[in-house]
Formats: sequence, structure tokens, C-alpha cells
Amino acid sequence: MVGAGLAGLRASTALRERGFDGDLTLVGEEPHGPYDRPVLSKEVLTGDRSVTDTALPVPPGLEARWLLGRRALALDRTGRRLRLSDGTVLDYDGLVIATGATARPWSGPGAVPESGIHVLRGRGDALELRRALVEGGPLLVVGSGFLGSEVASAARALDLPVTLVGSARHPMERAVGPVVGSVLAGVQQAAGVDLRLGTTVTRFLGQRSIRGAVLSDGSRVGARTVLLALGARPSTGWLRGSGLRLREGASGGVVRDRRGRALAVDGGPAHDVVVLGDASAAPNPLPLDGTPAHLDIGHWSEAVDHADTVAAALLGQEDPGDAPVPSFWSDQFGMRIRSVGLPQLGDLTRVHEHDPERHRLEVSYHRGRRVVGALTVNRTSRLAAHRERISREWRRSAQARSPDRADLPPR
Repeated sequence: MVGAGLAGLRASTALRERGFDGDLTLVGEEPHGPYDRPVLSKEVLTGDRSVTDTALPVPPGLEARWLLGRRALALDRTGRRLRLSDGTVLDYDGLVIATGATARPWSGPGAVPESGIHVLRGRGDALELRRALVEGGPLLVVGSGFLGSEVASAARALDLPVTLVGSARHPMERAVGPVVGSVLAGVQQAAGVDLRLGTTVTRFLGQRSIRGAVLSDGSRVGARTVLLALGARPSTGWLRGSGLRLREGASGGVVRDRRGRALAVDGGPAHDVVVLGDASAAPNPLPLDGTPAHLDIGHWSEAVDHADTVAAALLGQEDPGDAPVPSFWSDQFGMRIRSVGLPQLGDLTRVHEHDPERHRLEVSYHRGRRVVGALTVNRTSRLAAHRERISREWRRSAQARSPDRADLPPR
């Protein structure tokens, strides 16, 4: 099990529940066991929870060997060997890739000051950012996606001045579209966030410590702390040369079939290697015109919902059935944002309810005649019907497609 986070833990548990009684080893790059990541950008930053409270329980009877504080360096699929950063070489009969993703670093122009620049991916990152916020603002958030918006919300809860810079026209636009994004923009502005959208950072100010940034529109903003919320990239670089197929060359997730089996460069599934979570590129359940064949979904549900599926595939057992509909959520600025499906595939957004005073919203996303996603704000109970409709669409789409090699059961 390469990856000792949520995905690795869930897959390990599923293997034991399906009767696997052999040796089970979890390799993790971080020095501690699995923990809950979503709260890092919320309760941990505001001080409502400590990082030690985020630890995930390990079920009794897992009987696994934990090799923590070391990472995978190379995979030899022919010899079924895995080489680790401390020189250890592990043999395997079955391999689960659950290495997650890392924060994208700054790749823009100019130098980055020595201190005051943060990313947020793991527990250590959250601790450092929490200390910086306690020392006071202003905070500059570079990136207007989920993470940037959630950290801006946490900082405003601490009454810190916040400037949020993003190249898109609206917050979280890539994930939720312009209609919902415009609603979120209004909420953020009402909460006191200085939104600088449609702009980018062209230069950071300060050499040793951050003092601010120059934006593409020529304006300057001051900052004592900067969060780079530029997205994540799957931690799959160690698989280069392994013969496994990576989406977008060497920078994307491991391409898998719907059962979670990693696909080789030649296109066939590797029956002794499965992948799930942020490290995987899942087959598009609705391969409509203009949509990619595989998607880096990157949601918490990808790790949880597919654990049993990949365990069954690795053990050569029967397919558990239909793939669950992906979901994501975000709590920010007093809003409970919940979504199902793949809103990013939609080219039309239909508004079913919008109550600005009570911050209520319900929308569905469509492509052609098909519904591909839905989202609610403070209306979670409305999602069940949308989820069922999307699930029916996906089943019809699967029945209409002839099975390919990647979807055939193992021999």
C-alpha cells in the first residue's frame, strides 16, 4: 500500500473485510498515520480543532505494518519490487497506489521571499499557516478555488484583512461555473474579502520576508502572509518509467479502469496494481463530445467510495457494481456547499432556487439533454433526488457503450 492516508487506510480496511489475510504493508511519506485533511483549511486554521484531533481511527484487527517517514522512489513491475527513499526494497503480490497529491508550487515570474509564503496540503502546512495567522494579517490568497476560498473564510473568521487574487472571473468558477461563482463572489465581498479577480500576481514584494505583491492590473497589495492556493498535482512522478500510463504525460494521475486497475502504457489493465484517490485518473462516466476520456477528480469521495471496488479487483473478486456518483463539499462564510456529479462537464446551469437573504441556492448542471451535476448551498436535503437522476444517466451511458478491455473482469 503506497500511501498511508485516507485512501490507503480505506483500501487496507476493504481488503481485510473481503477476506485478505496475508501480509499488509502501508508506506507513508509523512511521519504520522492517516488523518482528516478537509478540516485543515477550516477548523484547524480557526483554532477550533488541533491537528492531533484530525487523526483517523485505525480499525482493530487491521494487522498492518506501517513504514512511515519514507516515500516510494521507483516501481519495478516486472520483478514486482518497490524501492523506498531509505533504501528498503519491498516485494509485492498486489500493489495499491494511493499516494495522493502535492500542492502546486509557485511557477510565476520573479523570486519568492524566504519567509511568509505558505502552501496548505498536510498537517505541517496547517500548523505553520495557523501560527502565521495568529500573528496577524493582512493575508494575501493567490488562487480563488476551493482551498483559497476556505482559507479566506477562516482568516475573516479571525477578523484578519484578506485579499483574494484569482485569474478567473469568479471564485471557484472552474469547479462550479460562472452562475454559482457570481453568487459566491457576492457572499465573499459581503464578508469583507477584497476580491481581485481576473488578475494574477506578477511580482512579490520583499526579499527575506513578504511585504506584498504587484498584480497584473498594475495595483499593489500589502501582505504579511501569503497562501499559494494554486491547485494540486498527483504524486505520481515516482512512476515514470514504470510502464503505467499517466494522464497528461508525466504530470497527471495514474489512468485506471472503472474497477481501479491501473492501465499500462500499452492500454491493458495491470491486474496486480490498483489505484485510487488523488493519484488516480478515473474514466469519464459520461464521455460526451468535448469531454476528456479520463478525469483527475481529486475529491475526498474518490478515496472513500472506490476503496471496496479496488479491493475486489485486486483480489480477483466480483465487481461490486455501479460506481458511486462523485461528491464534494465546502464549508465557508456560513455556507454549506454540497455537490454531486461532475459540474465541470456542464455547459448549462439551471437555477432551481436562489434565496440571497438566507444564502440558499439549488442548481443543476447539464450538457445537451443530460444532467451531469448538481449543487446546493444550505439545501443539502435537495441533493438526494439529483444524485439518483445522475446515477440513472450514468447507468444508461454505461449500457450504451460496448465494454472495452479495461472493463473486462480479470481472468
